[in-house]
Parts: sequence; C-alpha cells; structure tokens
Amino acid sequence: MTKKLLFLFLLTSLIVQGQTIRLEGVVQDTLRKPLEMANVMAINQETKAMDSYGITNDKGRFQLNLKPNSNYKIKISYIGFQTLDVSIETKTENFQKAFTLKEGDVNLEGVEVVHEMPVSIKGDTIIYNADSFKTGTEKKLEDVLKKLPGVEVNADGEIEVEGKKVTQLLVDGKKFFEGDTKLGAKNIPSDAVDKVQVLRNYSEVSQLRGLENNNDDIAINIKLKKGKNKFWFGDISAGIGPDERYIINPKLFYYSPKTSINVLSNFNNIGDVPFSLRDYFRLTGGSRNTIGRNGTNFNVSSNDLGISTQRNDRAEEIDTKFGAANVTQQMSKTWNLSGFAVISSDKTKMNTQSRNEYYEPNSTEVETKENRSDISNLTNNLAIFKIGSKYKPSASFQFDYDISLKRSNQEETNLVETTSITNNVETFNSINSFKKQDPLSLNQSLNIFWTQNEKSTWAFEVQHLYQDEDPLYNPKLVNNPFPFLVGFDDNQSFYNINQTRFVKTNRIDAKADYYYSLTAKSNLNITVGNTYSYQSYNSSIFQILDNGSSLTLEDEAYKNDVRYSFNDAYLGAHYKFITGKFTFNPGISFHQYTTFNEQLETKVKDDFSRVLPDVFAQYQLKKSESLTYTYRMNNVFSDINSFAQGFTFSNFNSINRGNRMLENALQQTHALRYFKYNLFNYTTIFGNLNYVKTTDPVINRAYFNGIYQTSEKMNADFENESINGMVGYQRSFLKYYKGNIGLNMNWSKFNTLRVNPSNPTNPEFDFIQTTESFSQTYRASLGTQFKTWPNLELGYTVTLNDYQGTTFKTQQPFAKLDYFFLDAFSFNADYDYYQYTNSSKTVNNTYDFLNTSLSYRKKEAKMEYRVGVTNLLDTKSLNDDSFNQTSFRTSEYLVQPRYVVFSLKYNL
Repeated sequence: MTKKLLFLFLLTSLIVQGQTIRLEGVVQDTLRKPLEMANVMAINQETKAMDSYGITNDKGRFQLNLKPNSNYKIKISYIGFQTLDVSIETKTENFQKAFTLKEGDVNLEGVEVVHEMPVSIKGDTIIYNADSFKTGTEKKLEDVLKKLPGVEVNADGEIEVEGKKVTQLLVDGKKFFEGDTKLGAKNIPSDAVDKVQVLRNYSEVSQLRGLENNNDDIAINIKLKKGKNKFWFGDISAGIGPDERYIINPKLFYYSPKTSINVLSNFNNIGDVPFSLRDYFRLTGGSRNTIGRNGTNFNVSSNDLGISTQRNDRAEEIDTKFGAANVTQQMSKTWNLSGFAVISSDKTKMNTQSRNEYYEPNSTEVETKENRSDISNLTNNLAIFKIGSKYKPSASFQFDYDISLKRSNQEETNLVETTSITNNVETFNSINSFKKQDPLSLNQSLNIFWTQNEKSTWAFEVQHLYQDEDPLYNPKLVNNPFPFLVGFDDNQSFYNINQTRFVKTNRIDAKADYYYSLTAKSNLNITVGNTYSYQSYNSSIFQILDNGSSLTLEDEAYKNDVRYSFNDAYLGAHYKFITGKFTFNPGISFHQYTTFNEQLETKVKDDFSRVLPDVFAQYQLKKSESLTYTYRMNNVFSDINSFAQGFTFSNFNSINRGNRMLENALQQTHALRYFKYNLFNYTTIFGNLNYVKTTDPVINRAYFNGIYQTSEKMNADFENESINGMVGYQRSFLKYYKGNIGLNMNWSKFNTLRVNPSNPTNPEFDFIQTTESFSQTYRASLGTQFKTWPNLELGYTVTLNDYQGTTFKTQQPFAKLDYFFLDAFSFNADYDYYQYTNSSKTVNNTYDFLNTSLSYRKKEAKMEYRVGVTNLLDTKSLNDDSFNQTSFRTSEYLVQPRYVVFSLKYNL
C-alpha cells in the first residue's frame, strides 16, 4: 500500500514540476542597493489568480515558479517605496530580470487590493494569510498551522515555531486560556482564522522589551475574519455510533474590542481526550517565570503516587467529560480583567503486558527478569480556576495580579500479576492496590513594572505557592516482600497495607530588578531577591486486619513527622551590550543559603554561600539567522520528600526513605542554538544542543531482592551527564510542496549505588552502577498543498532506544490524505504502520492504524454531516519501552477497538 501511495505521489510531483518555469530576479533601489524583505507577487492575467509569490533575501533576490506561455503582472512592494507593476510574458525557459523601485509614499486612494501576500514580515513578526494555505478540508486551527512554513503542531497538540514551543496563544491580541496552545489549536474553528501572526522575541511587558533576553519566547496571535467579531460564532456537534458510542462537542466564541468569551466542552466515550493530566500540570495560570532564572533550582516535587496517565488517546477504554470557559474584559482604558475555569473528568481503563529486566550490581548483565500483567481503572477529576488583573494607566507603569486554584481528585484501582525469575528461582505474586489523592494548590503572583525615566526601569515580582497533598496508598500483598518491616500481624489472609501522607508547602519568591540604560545598546541590571519555603511532612504505615481493625507500625523507621525550611537570599548583576552583530549578557549572582530540618526530636541546620555565573551570547548573522549560546551554573536543592527519614512505599515492590543530612548538587548547563529562516526559498533550519553535568548529585542507594527494591537518598562523589539536541529542516517549494526532515537525540549517563548483597550494612562495599541510554528519532516527510487536487503527505520515522546495549527499534512509515471535492465533500485518512523489534530478536511486532472520515457541507451552509471511523483496521495493541537507572522495560498495551461515529455539526 505504501509503495502505491509513493508512486502516485511521485507521479503527481513530476506532472506539476513539468508545468512550471522559474523567474529569478533581484529588487533594488535607484542606487542599485538590494532591498531585503520586499514583497513580490505574480498575478496571472488570464485567471486573475496569484500563481506565485516571494520575499527577497538579504541580497534582494527572489524566485517565482510560473506557468509557461502565460501573461503575468508582477507586483513588487516595499515600505517607503512606490509599488511597481510590471507586465511580463513567459516562454518555455527559465529567465532572469532586475526590478528597480523608486522612493516615495504609496498612494492607496482608489486602489482596490485584490491579492494579499501569503507571507510577509514586519520587524520580528511573520504574518501568514491563512486563506492562502487552506485547501478546504481544515476543521480546526491546528489543520491550518500544519500547512504554514516553519510551523508545526507536535503529538501533544502544542504549537512549535523554529523548533521552539510557542509560549503564548493570543486571539485578536487577547490571551486564549492564558496562552495554552493545545486548547486553541484543537478548538478554534479554521474558517474563523484570517491571519496568523508569529511574534518572535515576544515580551508581555513593554517596559522590559530589549532589556531582557526574550530570544526563546515566541507567541502566536490569531487575527479573526471580519464578521467574527462582535458576534457569537463557533459550532455545536453531536454524534452517535454502535455499542452506545457518543460525542457531544459545543464550542462558542465571542470577540469584541473590549470583551472576549470562549466556551469549550466535550463529552465522549470514543477516546477523544481534550484535556489530559499532562495538560493539567502544564497549565500554570500564565504567571511569569523569571524568578526561576536566578541560579537556584529548588522545585517543590509532587506526591502523585505514580498514578497512570493514558498515552494520548490510546487506552482500552476512555470516557471523558470536559468543560472550560475563558473571559477577558476591558473594564476601562487602563484596566483589564481576565479569568478562566477548566473542569475535566475522565475514566480510563488500561491493560498492559510488560517485561522488566533488572541489571546485576556493577554489571550490564540482567539479574532478574519479570513478566507483569497490569490492569488499572483510573478516575481523574481536575479543576483549575484563575482570575487576573492588569492595570496600565500609562506606557511607563504596569500593575498585575493573578490568583489561580488547582484541585484534583484521583483514584486508581490496580491488579498486578507478576512472575519473576532470579537465580533460576521463579516467584509468582498477585497484588491488588488502591491509590487516592486529592491535592490542592493555590498560586498568587503580583508584578509591578515602572519606567522611571528613559534611563531607569524597575520590576518588582512576588509569587506565592500554597500546596496541600494527602495521598493514600493501599497495596494488598500475599507475602511481605520486605522482611525488615517488622510489626505486621502475619496471621492474616494477606497483608493489607495502608500508607498515608500529609504534605503541606508554603513558598514565597520575591525579587526586585533595576535596569539602567547606559547607552542605546547597553544596560546594567541589578537584582535583589529572596526565596523562602516552609514544608511539613507526616506519614504512617498501618495494616488493616481481617476483622476490620487496624495495626499501626509504631517504630520511628516507618513514620515521619518532619518540618523543613529553605531560604535563599541573593544579589545579582548583569551587563548587556550589543556590538555589531554580537549581543552579550554575562552575569553573576551571590547567594546566601540556609536550610533547616526538624525530625526525630533533633534539628539539622546548614548555612553556606556560593557565587554562580551565567552567560548569554548571540551572533546575529542576518535578520533571519542567528547563533545563540547560553551557560548557567545552578545550585540544585531537594525538598522535604528527600529529607524524610522514615520509610514510604513508592510502589508495591519499592520502599524508600530520605536522608536528613543531604547537601545540594551543582549543575552546569551549556546550550547552543542555531536558527535560519530563508524567505527566498521558504526554508527553515534550526538546531540546538544542550549539555548538562551534575556534580555531587542526590542519588538512590538501592538494595534489590528480586524485583523488590529498598533505597535511601544520599549524595554521591561523582558526576551525572546528559546531552540532548535536535535538528530540523523544513522547506516549502514549487508552491505546492512542504518537506520536513528532523532528528532528535538524547544521551545520558547516570550513576547510582547498589548495595553489595554480601555486606549490605557497609556502604564502603557498595557498587557504583553506571547506566547509559541513547535515544534517537529520525523523521522525514513530504506533502502537497494543492487547492483542487487530493493532498498527500508521506513520511517515515525511525526511533532507536539503546539501554545499556539492548536496543529497541520502531520503524513507522505513515501517510495522510485529504481531499476537498465537488465543492462540499471532505475526505481525510491517516495511516500509520509500526514495526517494533529489539536487538536480541525476542520482540518482533507489527501493527498499523487507519483513521478515516468523510464530511459533507455546502459552502455557506450551516449544517455539516460526517461519518468517521477510528482504528478502521481494528488493531488490538501497541508497544513502547522505557529505562531507568536499574532496569528497562518493554510493554504491550491494549487500545480501543474500531469505532464508527455518525455526527452532525451546526455552525453558528
């Protein structure tokens, strides 16, 4: 099938290429100086259509692909110059021509603008005319974005430009759910989109533009079509299918100069996941994250019990209910209010068969092999509420306040059956477990930005986090796998173990920045700040007896009552200057740290100071080409979870404890990034390389008894290293094609300590376990963008995961077809073929997925009719693999069967 699709694709390519010739030209002023970023259009005089367009490069050059033996009007425009119209007649051969523009104002009075440039650039903003890239099959914003040069939508639904994730999504200049790009890409109707503006070097605060380094910050602003403002628009769709399958999906939008309202909802049991647990943690509420750049890495970890999450929309059964609303209101010329609410509830069943292999101490050989069957039922109830205020009475002053509340309720029941082999001894175990957690977090941020005068600018920022967690873990074991856990009643039908934890966190980050502009190209930044965190941690382990009563383990080794505080007072200085094409911003910060923990009726306090440097350097080769290097040294601190010395279960086969004497680790990060966007041939090239070295890391000292692990935290006198990078090449050519080549790689070397079984009580006899992993993903694709013909994208992805010499390989050829025909019908098909193997030839699985849909909607009609089929080939399962410092795993998990859904959609 793939070979036939490839043949059709190549045949279509040859036909189209044979029908074009190339005009290569140069645009210059009257002094013969080349004009960069001039717009060039070729209007076919017979059809009145724009057959080709181009933008000049730094040498004023452009190229157009035209039809032979045709008459064209070439339109050339450039800011500050008179528009030039030139008539030309093409022959059958390629040719060259120079064009000269005269300076002067452009008089648009009485001129009817019939054609728009598909792509144009104004400063740091790239503007795409959406209609120039639509083919008629687009339903959502993401369908449009995938067709734009240099823009991608990744597998998680997040928008990427130049290989970087977009940090903010705006609609008519207003934040869409605080910039969450997935909700916008998946829900904004494609027919409402007029322009897509890519805002590079984006800064939310106008006073700080040019003072901070915003090179990695990219925003996208969606300009709506006329008629979509001051009116409600959107759509309401509903569908049903066999086996009681259903989907209800209303989406409503309202935009006016002062008000925006977005209402989204989705109720279905066909695996459409509009808001996942991953999205819940990613949606932060929109506060600035500049406080995290001070050289200290102190993250409050989550006590999430490792509750399962579905792999996108792949699970045996998924039932979802989702609702969200976002409101922005301009209360006056100087004051804006905004807020959003997201509520989601889903029930998921997952069925996984896996094989785990555990390394021997001081070796890459496998010590224990385990076959595991895992059936879990998960209920996720998630809620986020956020209110924000922005007060800006003048261009020199801005006051922001935001408050957001996150609340979730999660439960998981799990049945695990394991068969493990250690030293030729086979052991079987069956475990029923129950997990429940109901965490709450409250975030507040207050920001003040004040431009005192043309030389001095001030920024004051305060953030507060309150977090309350209460996870409950309840495994029911046939045998006690940890003999040192004394105090259980062995005269019971099974070990019904319960573990409770109560963790509370209060954290306040505050800092003040003063920027002094020395010259137009240099400034000095002085920072004063403080981070303070106070946490409490209580845990206990008890056994539920057959008669319903409980037995608590009273030994101090099995419970915790801990108080932990962390304080970082710091002073920093940075000097930014621009010379020629170079931008430099070196800095240094002085930190005074104090940590304090109280447990076991004793106190441990630590005071020390450290100086941390950082460097930012950029070489701007051209307006659209740059090379950036950053260096940062960070102090890495653990939170209270690593200091609690009582044992806690992290899983039925893993129990661990902290170490109150832990010290911080030191981490160095080097990052190199290259970017080039060439509008002469619509080519985007980007790449980045990151190297991280951690000295004196906090690691686990682990003891294994088959598949059962006991570990404790400790500092180690060695280094952990990792390298990750990516390279991407994207090009649009011959007007109808878009090609993409990409590479992602990640190498890591981590060390841990394995207890010597012959002398487990003496750390001097421990083995240093060094594990390396190397993951690579190669991807290439080529697709068409015809207006009237079927559009086909063919691609191939290869993923290699090497875990200490054991390699898992996934080959994935894929094809995507969409066709708009008879002015009403849209057909879409998405096909993926997988071949999953390993280096030892013990795994060799092949499977494929095909999703199709056919819809009917007349132009300007309100109603759309659709039939869609997911998993048309009725594939039963998928494979994946993972790796950690002591073992690796390959698994097969069941997915939803074939679903056929008939639906109606009414467009408002």
